[in-house]
Amino acid sequence: MFTFMGEPAAAVLVFQPSPWHLAHATFYGDETASATMGGACGYGNLFQNGYGTDTVALSSTLFNNGYSCGTCFQIKCYQSSACYGNVPYVTVTATNLCPPNWSEASDNGGWCNPPRAHFDMSKPVFMKFAQWKAGIVPVMYRRVPCGRKGGIRFSFQGNGYWLLVYVMNVGGGGDISSIAVKGSRTGWISMSHNWGASYQAFSTLGGQTISFRITSYTNKQTIYAWNVAPSNWNVGLTYTANVNFH
Repeated sequence: MFTFMGEPAAAVLVFQPSPWHLAHATFYGDETASATMGGACGYGNLFQNGYGTDTVALSSTLFNNGYSCGTCFQIKCYQSSACYGNVPYVTVTATNLCPPNWSEASDNGGWCNPPRAHFDMSKPVFMKFAQWKAGIVPVMYRRVPCGRKGGIRFSFQGNGYWLLVYVMNVGGGGDISSIAVKGSRTGWISMSHNWGASYQAFSTLGGQTISFRITSYTNKQTIYAWNVAPSNWNVGLTYTANVNFH
């Protein structure tokens, strides 16, 4: 399935929610969510980049070596006296990794140890659906489409010979399996997955208009984002495409 910018698509793939699964949830940081800023996905300031405090760190089983960065989940507190009965669920975005803690048993502190599916939530979003003093609650979760406003955003780092791009504001499944970059004087160049939501290409792209070809990890849909950055692009800036997944 290919969607071309500026041309009508034969069909638009819409990401469908997954079945519900059992897991547990904890929280980290305080009410300011300052501890969630940055994170393994590389989204930096989550307020500035549109993710806010409704975010979660995934256990490594769910994190999938960073390919789950940007995915969205509905999580509902399940069969606990700490649950708020008037809150059906909260919706969160994966922005961080909850690493294993092998010094603790998986059922007593090592909540993010493989093969557990676990959500370490920001404290503000945990407090929306459960009493924070509980510390940990059983939950039901499912993947859901990410409702993003506007196009996919690309934050440029690197230099004229090495382009490192952090990919943000991805709609649909929220995840990416591969990206290719094209300068106005090059063909398509496959970018390697660096870590989290970052991809890199070792190529001379300075002074060229930059386009991207992005493929979804979940449904394998590919979209083209033409002329995202002008020929005078610079590192440290973020450029927005006018396409996104749904």
